[in-house]
Amino acid sequence: MESQKSRNGTNHYENVTCPFCGILCDDLEIGPSGDGLKVLKNGCAKSVAGFERPLSEPKPQVDGKDVSLDDAVAAAARLIKNSRLPVFGGLGTDVDGIRAVLALAEKGGGIVDHALSEGQYRNFRVLQSTGWVLTTLTEARNRADLFIVAGTDIHKLHPRFFERVVCNEASMFSDNPPKRTIVFLGDKLDRSAVVGKRIGEVLTLPVNVDRIGEILDAMRALNKGATISGDTIGGLPRAAVEDLLARCKAASYGVIVWAPPSLSFANADLTVQAISEFVKEINLTSRFAGLSLGGNDGATSAGAVCSWQSGFPLRVSFASGKPDYDPERYAANRLLAAKESDLLLWLSSFSPDIKEPDTDAPTIFIAAPGIKPSRPPKVYIPVGTPGIDHAGTMVRVDNVVSLPLKKLRPSSLPSAADVLEKIEAAL
Repeated sequence: MESQKSRNGTNHYENVTCPFCGILCDDLEIGPSGDGLKVLKNGCAKSVAGFERPLSEPKPQVDGKDVSLDDAVAAAARLIKNSRLPVFGGLGTDVDGIRAVLALAEKGGGIVDHALSEGQYRNFRVLQSTGWVLTTLTEARNRADLFIVAGTDIHKLHPRFFERVVCNEASMFSDNPPKRTIVFLGDKLDRSAVVGKRIGEVLTLPVNVDRIGEILDAMRALNKGATISGDTIGGLPRAAVEDLLARCKAASYGVIVWAPPSLSFANADLTVQAISEFVKEINLTSRFAGLSLGGNDGATSAGAVCSWQSGFPLRVSFASGKPDYDPERYAANRLLAAKESDLLLWLSSFSPDIKEPDTDAPTIFIAAPGIKPSRPPKVYIPVGTPGIDHAGTMVRVDNVVSLPLKKLRPSSLPSAADVLEKIEAAL
């Protein structure tokens, strides 16, 4: 574990990776504060809430009574062994934790699905059917001169995205790069973080989020020379849409940014497809790319590791003894609501805001202290948070970088991977 001495002689850590959103900012400075931690530099609301959560080391429980870790593991293993079809959900953990979940699901004959996979599948369906052209955080930071934010309040999901990727004053290629144009395509999107000398024009095109796809499809048609009648397109003045298309064609490197969790309406994958098809077509004559955000609570790591190990993204069943993929049938929420599953193992190491599905099935609740179950679980096992209580690795939201997580404080809490491996061994 790397450490540096601060001026007052106590240990603190620099270049710390923050695991509390998909951006995985890796420039934080963290120091001690009593029995806990304090964000000293480059923090945000999410990182402060995560790193400064008080240290707590509760006991494992079975039926609400304190037990040893071995007894809790044995009880969890019995539940899985006797289950007809267990669901392994939540999956808020690091790469090692996801590997252990998949191994346990394979041995226990269960189904794996992340808490945020409904949003992820707005992307997965497009990637699987028609493909896309995506950029990375680094490429966008260093090259883009036009950002179009499509229907997403990025500042709420990723408080430092604009600071680190859009408003940076220097780039890899210049200490004084040209100004950028930022277009907010959507209604009531937060523009407050778009500040600094790097920023040129900031435009807002107020449109209902479920009509963004209509606007992008119209821009594709206009770009091909088609005739579109009417004075408005998707609720915007026709002139505004034509102006946006002209800006896209004139950009040296344009980027359309969206986060699938923000596109929460029926058939939202068609909006992602409209964005992707527009990017592919405008890219024939101008450099353009998409940038999908989200990936909080380890969602990107979960999707990546599941793909590596099973050949499929999330919503995979091992009930037959081999990976079986069905994105509709094996959605955890649907399985539990339909009572097709009789056991839920819920794993949550990061956010107390993500709750397990409403179910009367027995629950094995494996979570960091401070993350409370919605109803009394059959088995409760507290685990550490990756990047605080133990080291680990997570995959960044753009799927091109895996970043290391440091252990920042002494803790007796086991990692999720350790607990899951013990349960697997006890089956």
